[in-house]
Amino acid sequence: METGRVLGAGAVLVALVVLGAHPANGEVTSGVFQAFGRSECQYLNGTERVRFMDRYIYNRQQFVHFDSDVGLYVADSPLGEPIAKSWNSQTAILEGKRAALDRFCRHNYEVVTPFTVDRRVQPKVRVSPMQSSSLPQTDRLVCYVTGFYPAEIEVKWFKNGQEETERVVSTDVMQNGDWTYQVLVMLETMPQRGDTYMCQVEHVSLQQPITRLWGKALPCPAPGGGGP
Repeated sequence: METGRVLGAGAVLVALVVLGAHPANGEVTSGVFQAFGRSECQYLNGTERVRFMDRYIYNRQQFVHFDSDVGLYVADSPLGEPIAKSWNSQTAILEGKRAALDRFCRHNYEVVTPFTVDRRVQPKVRVSPMQSSSLPQTDRLVCYVTGFYPAEIEVKWFKNGQEETERVVSTDVMQNGDWTYQVLVMLETMPQRGDTYMCQVEHVSLQQPITRLWGKALPCPAPGGGGP
C-alpha cells in the first residue's frame, strides 16, 4: 500500500528568555533566543524505505542535522560546522543516531499505524432539499457526508442517471475534532416531476459506493458489501 511520506516527529522546544539582562558593557540584548530540535521519520511504501532526520535550529535557522541516508551529522551553516565535526568524532553519538532508524522510526510505525495510516471509518450520507429565502420552491439539493476517515473522498451527483458536474458546489473537507471529517456537496437544480436525483459517495473504507436517492435510501447492499 502506498503510504507516501509520513512524518513521525518528536520535538523538543527550548525557549531561553532574557528579561532585563545586560552584558558587562551595558548594551541591551534582544529579548528572546530560541533553540529547537526536531526528529523526523519519513516513510515510503510503509517501511520499505525509511529515513531518519534529526534537525537542530537556532533562531529559526537550521545549523546542523543528522541524516540516516548519510550516516553522519551535516553542517548547514558556519555555526554548525564545529558541532558536526565534534559529534561525528564521537562513536557513541553516531551509533545511537544510526540505531534510531530501527529503534525510533520502524518501531513507532508499527505502534501508530493501526490508528493512523490504516485507520478507516465509513461515512454517513444523507440527502435533503434546500431552498433560497427568496424562492418558494426547492432550488438545490444537499448531500451531507459526515464522520469519515481518512479525509480523501469523492462525492458525485446524478440526475436521471447522468452525472451532474457544472452545477455542483462543494465545501472544503472539514475536521470534526474527533479524527473524522465532513463535507457538504450541493446540486443547484429545480426538481421537476419525474426527475430522480442520487448522491454517490466513494471512500477507501467502502467496498462499494454508498448511494442515496433524494428522499429515501437505496436498498442495502448484500452482506459483506459496503454501506453506511
